[in-house]
Order: sequence, then C-alpha cells, then structure tokens
Amino acid sequence: MARMVSIPAQSQSQPQPSPQSQSQPQSPSEPPSPSQPLSALPYATHDVTNQAPPLAPYDASADPALLEGLRREGAGWAEDDIRRLGASAGSAEAQEWGELANRHEPVLRTHDRYGHRVDEVEFHPSWHHLMRTAVAEGLAGAPWADDRPGAHVARTAGGLVWGHTEAGHGCPTSMTYAAVPALRAQPDLAKVYEPLLTSREYDPELRVPTEKPGLLAGMGMTEKQGGSDVRTNTTTATPTGEPGVYTLRGHKWFTSAPMCDVFLVLAQAPGGLSCFLVPRVLPDGSRNTFRIQRLKDKLGNRSNASSEPEFDRTVAWLVGPEGRGVKTIIEMVNCTRLDCVMSSATLMRKTLVEAGHHARHRSAFGARLIDQPLMRNVLADLALESEAATTLTLRLAGAADRAARGDAGERAFRRIATAVGKYWVTKRGPAFTAEALECLGGNGYVEDSGMPRHYREAPLLSIWEGSGNVNALDVLRALGREPDSADALFSEFALARGADARLDTAVAALKDQLAETDQVGARRLVERMALALQASLLVRHAPHPVADAFCATRLGGDWGHAFGTLPAGTDLDAVLERALPGRN
Repeated sequence: MARMVSIPAQSQSQPQPSPQSQSQPQSPSEPPSPSQPLSALPYATHDVTNQAPPLAPYDASADPALLEGLRREGAGWAEDDIRRLGASAGSAEAQEWGELANRHEPVLRTHDRYGHRVDEVEFHPSWHHLMRTAVAEGLAGAPWADDRPGAHVARTAGGLVWGHTEAGHGCPTSMTYAAVPALRAQPDLAKVYEPLLTSREYDPELRVPTEKPGLLAGMGMTEKQGGSDVRTNTTTATPTGEPGVYTLRGHKWFTSAPMCDVFLVLAQAPGGLSCFLVPRVLPDGSRNTFRIQRLKDKLGNRSNASSEPEFDRTVAWLVGPEGRGVKTIIEMVNCTRLDCVMSSATLMRKTLVEAGHHARHRSAFGARLIDQPLMRNVLADLALESEAATTLTLRLAGAADRAARGDAGERAFRRIATAVGKYWVTKRGPAFTAEALECLGGNGYVEDSGMPRHYREAPLLSIWEGSGNVNALDVLRALGREPDSADALFSEFALARGADARLDTAVAALKDQLAETDQVGARRLVERMALALQASLLVRHAPHPVADAFCATRLGGDWGHAFGTLPAGTDLDAVLERALPGRN
C-alpha cells in the first residue's frame, strides 16, 4: 500500500530566497516559491496556449439579419432596447445564470415538513434571475397590452437575443404569451386575468392569482394514452351548481412549468372536449388539487420543470363554449409554435457565434481555423442556415403582429407559414448544433463548453407543439380547408418573382406538387415550401452573396449532405463578414 506523504507549508517566518537562489532549480521535495512562475518548476509539463478565451462578454444582438428584420417588420422603435438586452444576454453574469440554472435542476417537494401536500417546485436563484429579466423585458404576455405596431415583433427579437442565456425558462414565458388570445374566448375571465398575464412583474410565490402583481400561465393538453391526439383525452369535467365552474378528474402526461399560477387545460365536458382555466390557488386562498406525481427526466431543457399532474375534484372555469376546446386553444398553439421557430433560430445563432469565436482564436497546422478554407466553408454554410432561420422567424412574427391587428391576409399567411416554419427550422436545429459543436472538436464535446447543453436542447423544439408529422399534416389540413392560406403563401413568393431563376423554378414545381401530395409526400412538400419561403425572403432582403449561395445550394442542388459543402465560387468572405462581423 502506498504511503501518503504530507508536505508542510512554508512557514511565514522562513527567510525568503534571494534573487540568485530563485534562479536555481528547487528540489522536488521542496515547496515552490510563491514568486516562481509555474513554467519554471521542474514538474510543470506545459503552458496553456492555443485555447480560445471566454466568449463573454459579447453582444448577442450583433447580428445584421436580426436588426434588419426588426426594422423591416415594423419594430425599429425597439432597436435600442434589443441592443441593450443583447449586451445583457452576452454578459458573463447572465451566461453564468444560464449555466447554473441547468446545473442545479428544479426539485419537486410534494409535502412540507409537517406532512401537508404542497406540490411545489424549487428552483435555483439563477432561474429566478432569468425569469425576472425575461418578464420585465416583455418576453411574456406584455405585447398584448402594447398598442404599438410591431410589439409582437419586438418581443420575438427580444427572445432571439435573451435566448442566448439558456432555453428552459423560455417555456413559461412562451406559454404565458400564448395564453392571452386563448383566454379572450371567455371575456369575463380575460377581464380579470389578462392585465396580470401582460404585466412585467415577476412574482414566483404561489398565492391567490388576483392578489399578485403578475402571473405566469401554463397549459395541460396531452395525456399518456393519446399525446398529440388530444381528442382521446380521458380527463373529465363535471359541471357544478355555479355557472361556468366545473371540477376536473384525470391526469396530464407532459405539463411543463407546473409552478405557474394558472393553466389552460383540455378535458371532456358533457358537450365534448373543452378548454378550462385551472388556478393553482383558489380565490379563498386554499390550494387547488394539482398533484404533481413526478418531474420528467428529460434529455435537455433541464432547467425547466416538466411534470405529470393529476386532478381530483380540481376546480376549473370554462373558457369558450363546451365542445370547442381545440378551437379555443389553437390560438395558443399558433403562438407557441412561433416560439419554437424562434428558439431554434436562437440556438443556431448562439452556437454559430461560439463556433466562430473558437475558430478565430484556435490554430491548427500553422494557421488559425478561421483562415482555413474548409473551416470557412463550414462556418459560411452554417451562417446561411442561421440567417435564413432568423429572417423567417421575424417574418412570422410580423405576420402574427399584423394578424392580431385584423389583417386577414397576414392571418392566412401566418396560418400556413407558421406550421411550415415550425416543421423545417426545428428539424434543422439538431444537425446545425451538432456541426457547430464539431467546430470546437473535443473541446465542444465537454460540458464546460456549453455546447452539449445546446445540442440536447435542439431536438425538443421539433417535438414540442407537434412533432414533424403533426405539423406536416397541419399544412395539408390548411391547404384542404383554408385555400386562402395557400393563396397567401404564393402571394409571398410572388414578391420575389424574377429575382432568381432557381427560386422561380422551385415555386413553379410547388404549384404542380400541391395537387398531387398526400400524407406520404407531406414532409417533402413542406420542406420545399420552407426552402422556397426562406429563399424568397433572402432574395428580397439579404445581400446578394447570401441569397445567391442559399439558392444555389438549397434550391439549385449544388450542395452535399453535410454542412460545409458550398460550391466553388461562393463568396465565403462576404457571408462570414456579415454573420460574424469583426471576427475574421
């Protein structure tokens, strides 16, 4: 057995070595002199070189595609706020909040120390710092109380920059944002709760909702036997003697952010599947029955609690007519689907910035990575994908903003384009984050880099609010039942007609494909719609090198099966300088 040897610390009373003695190597048995550089010690093996410095602090809003889209979609008035929030998001403090909120995951407390059922979730203080900022910056329900054109665009742009911190806390802010239009189906409830849901005050305490300065909302739709097929839900809603008040009995399979104040829940009423408002605390101050059975052990999104609640004589208020639950809650789904696109675009931008930063500071084979042609090809290809995702996100936000103000054409466009964008952008996210991670090599595969957290987050966004198949089928449904949505989409394409022959060919092929597509071909159809929509936006609004490279690869077929296969002649310098300004 080896002996443990203790080496005594140098006494403060010992005389310090002279300058001459400092230059002499010390015996391995002697402790190092505090003034001696580590590299001079006989047991020092190396100096740390050729490693990128920390990225933070950086400006998460330093993205021309984001700022141009903000102005173009009617929210230029918010640019100063977005720039301020971008600097805050990239600060060392906010970046640490994101890391700590994921390292110290939420904890379920079903009972207090005395045995009382409480069903509360405890979060690390960093979670509350993130939430408080997000709510104060209007990333929850605030746009619904803002009469300025572009308010919803400004919120989306805020999410695109503040999301650089971490993704999990975007779930409750997203659901709170989405709850407002659904709640308006019941004006008497909206009158009470909407001012609180649109507040910029964050109060995490579980109290009577109407006694709080601001509220968060969640939703409970899916059940274990049905998932996305909510019409198979078995949770029942029984009327009480009080008009509009019911009691629920049943369960939900995937209810995120169970610490929210109120929830929109689907349940089977006598008249069919209906939507209900369920508060965690009742008006008399007693706890509503909301038994959290467990928190989900998820691949990613670890900072955010996702739960399985059970209802037993749980008090609920009807929202909208009985039997119209899906129609009532569909507005909520449209909003949260937009946020899925936004979050995927945010992950793309964040990981691209991380990859570019590493490549700028790391050298291999005698040159910086950023100067090596193949790495430049990879980064430029990622940059094209990121700009296309960001530009589409802001166009969808603009449509949502104008639809909320009564624009029928924009409402029709939003109806189909949001499902198209949700399908495609969220599908691209996992492949994108994997490629960006690979740019860091082994450094990207370790948790300290943060890249594994982003990679685990990416698949969630193609699952939440309907998987790829659900969204593809929703596009087919819109084409069949709401032909004005297809007209709106092709009107959007027409704005770029004649600007690029490859785009014109793709749009013509889409028209032919519409009449022939069934479920088997739905994914192919929606993918082509998404690429044509992104290309049309870039042709109209992005610099020529960006639009040309995107059309050549995504529409023209001059592209491989992995990122980094842009064809010879692509203006890599122009693409990279736009995406990573001042970083090359």
